[in-house]
Amino acid sequence: MSLGDDQQSSGGYGGRSGTRMRLPEDEGGHRRGGRSSSRSLVTVVGVVVLLIAAIAFANRGGGDSGSSDAAADKPKTSSTAPTGTTPVQSGFAHDEQGAQSAAANYAVTLVSADILKSSRRAEIVRQVFVADKRAALEEKFSRAYSKEFLTSIGLDENGNAAKGNTYVSRTMPIGTRTTQYSDAAATVEIWCTGVFGTAGKETTRPVTSDWFTMTLQLRWVGDDWKVESFSQKDGPAPVPGDNKASSADEMSKAVQEYGGLTYAR
Repeated sequence: MSLGDDQQSSGGYGGRSGTRMRLPEDEGGHRRGGRSSSRSLVTVVGVVVLLIAAIAFANRGGGDSGSSDAAADKPKTSSTAPTGTTPVQSGFAHDEQGAQSAAANYAVTLVSADILKSSRRAEIVRQVFVADKRAALEEKFSRAYSKEFLTSIGLDENGNAAKGNTYVSRTMPIGTRTTQYSDAAATVEIWCTGVFGTAGKETTRPVTSDWFTMTLQLRWVGDDWKVESFSQKDGPAPVPGDNKASSADEMSKAVQEYGGLTYAR
């Protein structure tokens, strides 16, 4: 939709109890007045050493541990979603969080530049939708993304931008929520933002941002969540910031240099 342990590898501070700080000895007894200050310094040093040892001992879990135990106690490198439990490692889990993760990933795909390309559209439909909806949806997408529509946004009939231009359509899920859930079906809303348009010097549709919410009806089929139907509405949208718009060259370079991401939770 993640701390080193060098001290523990050598036994920690608790394992250094034999280390002592030697103080200068009294020379000839002519500075006897400094003995009380030396005792005070020894006392302070002793308290500090004991405090450090106690902290290190607590961090080690209260017992001796070798390098193998220390490695086992290291925090695992992982990411945790703000509203999730253990992240889904592969596929989509057969639970509510799995349905939300599937819906967010599918939202990224369904509003991508690839869906405008006839060569990729059929593959996306097969991957995302339930089998009994694929034929009807392929036909629906073909009508929606007609040659006339593609021309209106500056693309040719194959969904490609004119030479020197780069078309971008990238969606970023902001959050998800489940409005209905059962083991067999789920309805998930995905709040999204994204950038859409054509980056180029002579484009009439420059790249802009958008905020929208997609609703996906999911069905559990063949050990995975698949889309049965979907819809989209505008917002919620925040107050626009005061960012200065980038030039066409800067935007084209960013689109080409920064690869898009799928959602992972």
